[in-house]
Amino acid sequence: MKRRTAREKALQALFQVDMAGIDPKEALVNVSEGQDVDAYLEEIVMGFIREQESIDELIKKHLERWSFDRLAKVDRNILRTAVYELLYVEDTPNKVVINEAIEVAKTFGDDTSRKFINGILSKISQDLIEE
Repeated sequence: MKRRTAREKALQALFQVDMAGIDPKEALVNVSEGQDVDAYLEEIVMGFIREQESIDELIKKHLERWSFDRLAKVDRNILRTAVYELLYVEDTPNKVVINEAIEVAKTFGDDTSRKFINGILSKISQDLIEE
């Protein structure tokens, strides 16, 4: 599975977890559509689940004039997958992670999603570089 596809499916799985409270492993099976669960897809979803508290706090820290609870669920979960990658996937440059998140937002988000996501992820990436 290509990483772009894994990212899209990770968004779909986390959306199921977020909206319906589905168990993450069940959500992974659901989005895999009868195929074996891809390793990268599983890494993103289960990695986020393990690190959810710190990832959500990092996102909240970078929101300006916006509350975490007001985020569109699609945008929130795109941010979650991307922040997981920024923090824990060492073989993907930050610019690639941000660009991929923007592309996923173009497909699944609304007209403002890509700009919003780009802004938040750019700030997070810059902070990570400065640390």
